[in-house]
Amino acid sequence: MNHDADICGWARQSEIEHCYHDEEWGLLRTDDRTLFEFMVLESAQAGLSWRTVLNKREGYRHHYRHFDPELVAQFGEKKIESMLADAGVIRNRAKIEASINNAKCFLDISTEFGGFANYLWSFMDGKVIVNRPKTLVEIPADTELSKQIAKDLKQRGVRFFGSTIVYAYLQATGFVNDHLETCPSYQRCIDLCPGVWPSA
Repeated sequence: MNHDADICGWARQSEIEHCYHDEEWGLLRTDDRTLFEFMVLESAQAGLSWRTVLNKREGYRHHYRHFDPELVAQFGEKKIESMLADAGVIRNRAKIEASINNAKCFLDISTEFGGFANYLWSFMDGKVIVNRPKTLVEIPADTELSKQIAKDLKQRGVRFFGSTIVYAYLQATGFVNDHLETCPSYQRCIDLCPGVWPSA
């Protein structure tokens, strides 16, 4: 991957963000395990920096059983207490309790739609949104789409997942391509996931 000045500026702030940008951010992921992982991580990030979450990702991977929503949905008070005692995760009871609740909601949605990706596609006509930003200031914090999804998720019982978090989630999992046009990852994300891109 080319690490020149053309990559997305936020990715140059730290090595962990740089690697995450180059290897994951914006690459379309449609498997339930990864989509649940990012639901947990993006929700945990609320009010904090994404770098903080990335630095604690291994702690989350351990506690959340490699992000198996069926296992997380069964967590009880003993598991909550163990996480609150571990600096390897963000020790916020409300966020931890929300993640367990959200695992149950995630499973319900996945069952209803035959996969969580199908739920997301239902708002997007089955096509990735490509914004082609030239500068970071052109990238919005949320959109009408993310507001619509956040509203629906809230009605389905999902917590700590407002429109700004939803938009970050769509970017991270590749349902929205917000890499700068000059960023090598912009075209890479397109090349690795043919068939889901809108016609020019």
